[in-house]
Amino acid sequence: MKRQLLGAVAAAALAFGFANVALAKTLVYCSEGSPENFNPQINTTGTSFDTAYPVFNRLVEFKPGTTEIMPALAESWDVSDDGLNYTFHLRHGVKFHARGDFSPTRDFNADDVIATFNRMWKKDDPYNAVSGGAYDYFNDMGMPDLLSAITKVDDYTVKFTLSKPESPFIANLGMDFAAIHSKEYMDAMMKAKTPEKVDQEPIGTGPFIWASYKKDDRIIYNANVNYFRGKQPIDRLVFSITPDQATREARLEAGECDVIPYPNPADIAKLKANPDLQVLEQEGLNVGYLAMNVQKPPFDNVKVRQAINMAIDKDSILAAVYQGAGSAAKNPIPPTIWSYDNDIQAYPYDPEKAKAMLAEAGVTDLKTDLWYMPVQRPYNPDAKKMAELMQADLAKVGITAELKTFEWGEYRKRLQAGEHMMGMLGWTGDNGDPDNFMGVLLSCGSAREGGQNVAKWCNEDFTKLIDEAKATSDVAKRTELYKQAQVIFHDQAPWVPVAHSLVSMPMSKKVKGYKVHPLGTHIFEGVDIEE
Repeated sequence: MKRQLLGAVAAAALAFGFANVALAKTLVYCSEGSPENFNPQINTTGTSFDTAYPVFNRLVEFKPGTTEIMPALAESWDVSDDGLNYTFHLRHGVKFHARGDFSPTRDFNADDVIATFNRMWKKDDPYNAVSGGAYDYFNDMGMPDLLSAITKVDDYTVKFTLSKPESPFIANLGMDFAAIHSKEYMDAMMKAKTPEKVDQEPIGTGPFIWASYKKDDRIIYNANVNYFRGKQPIDRLVFSITPDQATREARLEAGECDVIPYPNPADIAKLKANPDLQVLEQEGLNVGYLAMNVQKPPFDNVKVRQAINMAIDKDSILAAVYQGAGSAAKNPIPPTIWSYDNDIQAYPYDPEKAKAMLAEAGVTDLKTDLWYMPVQRPYNPDAKKMAELMQADLAKVGITAELKTFEWGEYRKRLQAGEHMMGMLGWTGDNGDPDNFMGVLLSCGSAREGGQNVAKWCNEDFTKLIDEAKATSDVAKRTELYKQAQVIFHDQAPWVPVAHSLVSMPMSKKVKGYKVHPLGTHIFEGVDIEE
């Protein structure tokens, strides 16, 4: 019962000193999993980004429900004519959170911006190696080479100097990894010899203050009364961690949850019919795919990869897994993003031709693994079922696939290390730019061990095209270059692109002001609930 959950929340909150919790307006979000940590610099999963988002702001942010950039901690910015210098004019009077053993002595300023980026960029920064020191987004986007200098002009002015023009740079700074941290907090925790607390007990400037976390159970946030955009309509936000899809839906219908993610597509009609609920829907800026590790034979052979593409029956997957809430994919970017090349012809489902191509490549009795995700994601509502269907399809062309999975954090780590032969994953765009798919997921730079190019595919011609696209602000020219890159991707076939899904968000009709974010994050700033 929701009453029981809120009672538990009240007890936890009292332990953290919030005496009036019983009177607080509380929204319960039944999330799908536990975070790796609360620092978006060092993680890459939507689950962890969601839990950090209430705490932090970025220099720039996306307008709610859109991919349009708006000012945030930076009130304005200037770009030099050569596209190499970005000068940010910072907002005055922004307060960092006070919590537990930390109380800020000053407002947010340029020192915090520089400390945030130096942690990811400078190998000699004292925080660089904390919590493993893996800054996957920062590295996979080529930021270490792109940045030439970050200069404090004065307390409220910071200049980023780039080594080359980078058209998506402003949009990139709106992404989760660019969340601004408190230098004071970082220094205090380093002095206390507990630097990892910065990642596990976060301090930011955002609309909610992190209060407590019980692993695999709940996260409690309290409204920030000093928030620069004003206090939130709700007093408390609770992430009630509920990994099982059916359990989330049952708890929503029972009134124990106010909002849930990733419903079973087969249940959406039933949820829509419930008079106490509403279901918001939006075309997702996403793609679900099966990556073939090109560093492991026989997937280093393009004919084998093309054959696998023809062996997978996408229509059956769409019917069984997405159940009308998805469309077949053929490119690495969704059709909702600019530069999508609709002229590319998808590989047909043709098991006989697939068998013939495997024979031509000298591949017989192939045994492979096929990794599938242990969680529901916006791009894949049931990875296990999809894997079983793929396994059956591959068996028809003489390929034996062993299904494997791991805990979500471990799964990502191993996949990015390249341990798999075939692995299932997907992506929801972070900034509405094609580079966020093609550069981050498929460039030579991101094919590094630990990078997000889990196909480990490096094609110099492809990477040259997307690098050229980033270097110009001419959208028509960028579009043509990205279309050429999509042709190379299709011909070389490092993935089986499977589907783009429709994103559905069921919630109580009492919830007001929630917007489905096209970039996949679940955002509760400005959201209210009727009591």
